[in-house]
Amino acid sequence: MSDAVSQNAHQQGLPFWSHGFRPFFFSAALFAGIAIPVWVLMQTGTYDLEGTIPQRAWHIHEMIFGFLACVMTGFLLTALPNWTDSPPMSGVPLMGLLTVWVIGRLAMSLPWFSPLLSVLVDSVFLVVVAVIVWQKIMAAKAWDRLPMGVLISLFASANVLFHVLWMSQTVVDVAVRMALTIMMVLLALIGGKIIPSFTEDFFAEKAVVKQLAAFSSFDGFSILLLVVTGVAWMIAPEATGVGYAFLSAGVLHLFRLTRWYGWLTASEPLVLILHIGYGWLAMSFLILGTSILGIGIDQEDALHALTAGAVGVMTLAVMTRASLGHTGRAKHAGSLTLIIFLLVNVGAALRVFGPSLEWLGDRSLVWAGGCWSGAYLLFAMGYGHMLFGKNLEEV
Repeated sequence: MSDAVSQNAHQQGLPFWSHGFRPFFFSAALFAGIAIPVWVLMQTGTYDLEGTIPQRAWHIHEMIFGFLACVMTGFLLTALPNWTDSPPMSGVPLMGLLTVWVIGRLAMSLPWFSPLLSVLVDSVFLVVVAVIVWQKIMAAKAWDRLPMGVLISLFASANVLFHVLWMSQTVVDVAVRMALTIMMVLLALIGGKIIPSFTEDFFAEKAVVKQLAAFSSFDGFSILLLVVTGVAWMIAPEATGVGYAFLSAGVLHLFRLTRWYGWLTASEPLVLILHIGYGWLAMSFLILGTSILGIGIDQEDALHALTAGAVGVMTLAVMTRASLGHTGRAKHAGSLTLIIFLLVNVGAALRVFGPSLEWLGDRSLVWAGGCWSGAYLLFAMGYGHMLFGKNLEEV
């Protein structure tokens, strides 16, 4: 069915619906480029979004379960065919899945839906994505990909929990911490797969003689520690032991990063940015740990080292590389891509450290939001023709 639809879409000149990364990467970038400026306007008192839930809860939910879920779906729909040797979702089913995501964003942002209907509409998307992932894994008996199925299912559950807590007028923070813990683990798992692989490919192309460390018990332990730390953080976010556990995880993951020799990839920013993104991940553990211990920046600012920093940089790193590679283009960062990488890192740094700088103060939110969302808008504009157009070898 999907093969026929995909072939039909190709014949009608609709490559945008031929692979999951095309509509979902574009939509995620466009959404991030709009949602963050809207949030900044709300924070500065310029605009009031009369949506389903309070403004702060809307911002948190939409960036985690809206934007991030969209990026994750684009990645999974692109990776699953390779993992399971199956055809990609395309055509009408892909259109339908994206439509569910779009309706979810409208339901959470506009007062057209009742609270209960908003919850139901928004919850459906990630549940469907989890079902798709499990179907692919089970059909192909790709048991080595079971962790992905478990994590995406837990992520969908965190979204449902968010809504249950909100509907019962309870603080939603535990659902947020659950989702962020899952994201930490996903970034550590996926980063540990693709960063060494792409780095080795780069070294082979440039004839760099360097042997990267293979996945070992050290990597397994560093990820296990992260899982334990995240679960403890969900339960007792202010506990001193959790702070020290985050510091330990940060040190281990920084050391893990050094084993991939990222500094030798400086001549190709498309590879280097992956190392920088993982660096943000490790640093976010250190920053969050010191914040919990009361010797760092405010914990809300510290959390943005993970969200704006690690997530923001890593997602753009994957989106740019996948968009170039899967559309038949050279995997090389041009000037536009360099600007995108610069903006997202500057935006993340301003969001994390800007509020603590007296000379910048409240203006840091405006500048951070402008840089960070600007990176995603540039991706939508600069990569849009690739995502909507045919692969180069087909032109």
